[in-house]
Amino acid sequence: MRSATLAVAALTGLALAGCATRKPDVALPAAFETKAAAAPAGAIALDTWWTAYGDAELTGLIEQALVRNPDVRTARSRLDEVKAQRISAILQYLPQGDATLSSRRTHTEQLGGAAVSIPGFSNSGTAINQGANFQVSWEVDPFGRGFFAGRAASAEVAQVRYAYENARASVAAETADAWFQAKGLAIQLADAQETARIEQDLYNVADKRAQIGIAASSDADRVAGDLAQAQASVTALEAQLQVEKRAILILAGRIVEPTANINATPDVGQAPAIPASLPSDLLQRRPDVRAAQAAVRSAVNQKILDELAFFPSYNFSPSIGWQKIKQPGFSSTSQNWVVGGTLTQPLLSIPKLLADWKAQNARTEQAVTAYEKSVQTAFQESESALVSLEADKKRVAILTDGEARAHRAYNAARIGYDRGFNDLNATLQAEQSWRATRAQLTSAQVQALRRSVQAMKAIGGGWPAQSYAAK
Repeated sequence: MRSATLAVAALTGLALAGCATRKPDVALPAAFETKAAAAPAGAIALDTWWTAYGDAELTGLIEQALVRNPDVRTARSRLDEVKAQRISAILQYLPQGDATLSSRRTHTEQLGGAAVSIPGFSNSGTAINQGANFQVSWEVDPFGRGFFAGRAASAEVAQVRYAYENARASVAAETADAWFQAKGLAIQLADAQETARIEQDLYNVADKRAQIGIAASSDADRVAGDLAQAQASVTALEAQLQVEKRAILILAGRIVEPTANINATPDVGQAPAIPASLPSDLLQRRPDVRAAQAAVRSAVNQKILDELAFFPSYNFSPSIGWQKIKQPGFSSTSQNWVVGGTLTQPLLSIPKLLADWKAQNARTEQAVTAYEKSVQTAFQESESALVSLEADKKRVAILTDGEARAHRAYNAARIGYDRGFNDLNATLQAEQSWRATRAQLTSAQVQALRRSVQAMKAIGGGWPAQSYAAK
C-alpha cells in the first residue's frame, strides 16, 4: 500500500511539473509625465483628501456617505460574510465531534397470545433504553491542506476587504463629484438669473427709447426674445440643480430629506495641489490593485490545494459510548470505546482531479492577468487625471483673465448704450461675449475641481492604505 501511494504521488508530481504560476508583470514608468506642481509631502492627508478643499459641507456629506451609503454597507456585509467563511474553512481541518444522548421509555400491554418474559426480552411491561455517545472525526493533515486552505481563505478576506475600501473611496469621489457639479449648476443658475435681470433692464431701456422715438421698436422685440431665452434657462437650471441635490442626498443616505437641505452656494474655489506620487506607489495605494493582488494569492493557494488532492487523506475517528437497558426482570449497563480510521488514496478519480487542477490553473492565470490589467488601468487613470488636471488649471487661468476683460468691455458698452453713444447690437454683442467667456470659465473651474477629485482617487486616496501591511 505504501509503495502504491508513493507511485501515485510520483506520477502526479510528474504530471503537474512545469506548471508553476507565472510571476505578474507589473513594471511601470519611473514617473508620471506631468509638470504639475505637487503638494509638499504631508501637506495633504491623502486618506481624507476631501478635507483639502476647505469645505465643511462637502466633508460632512462624504462622512455621512461613508457610513450610510448602500454600496458601502453592502460591501461591509460581504466582508463579514467572508470572514465567517474563513473560520469555517480553517475549522474543517481540526477535530470535529458531537455528543449524542438518547432515552426511550416503552410500555407494552399484552392483549392476546402468550406472555413472554425472559432476560433480555419481554413482550409486556415497561422497557427503558438510555445511551450516550461521543464520536470524533479528524482529518490528519500531514501534507498541509489546512495551512493552504487557511492562506487561501485569508487572501479572499483581504480581497474583499480591499473591495470594501475601494467602495468607500469610490463613494467619497462620487459624492465630491456630485457636489462640485451642484456648485457649478448653482453658478450657472445665478448667472442665468443675472442675465435675465440684465435683459429685463435692456428691454426697459429699449422700450423706453422706442416710445420716445429715438430707437426702433424692433430693438425692444429683439431684447424680449433674449429675455425669454434667459428666463427659460433659469427654469431648466433650477430643475437640474434640484436633480443633482437629490443625487447628493441619495449618496449620503439621506433620501427622505428635502433638497433644500443641500446648500450648494454659487461659488467654487481652486483645486488643491495633488500630493506627490510615483507610479510604483499605485501598487500599495490603490485598493483595487491590492484586491487583485490578493485574488492572485487566493488562486495560487487554491491551486496548491487542488494539487494536494492527489495525495492520500487520513481520517481518524475515535468514539466512546455508554448504554443502559432496563426491562422487566432484566437490566444491563455497558460502555464502549472505538479507535479507528480510514485511509483514502485517489485512483480512478485522478482524471477528474487533474481536470479540476487544470481549471484552477487557468483561473490562477486569469487572476494574474487581471492583476496586471488593474495595475495598467491604475497607471492610465492616474496619469490621465494628472495631465488633464494640469491642462484644466491652465485653462482656468486663461479664462479668468479673459472673463475680466470681457466684463470690462461689456460694462463700457452698456454705459455707452444707456447714454445713447452705442447701438443695441454693439451692446448685445459685448454682453454675449462676456457671458460666453464667463460660462466657459465656470465650466473650466468645475471641471478642474472634478478632475482633482479624479486625480485624488486615481493615485489611491480615500482609504487608510498605510494601516494595511504590504503583502
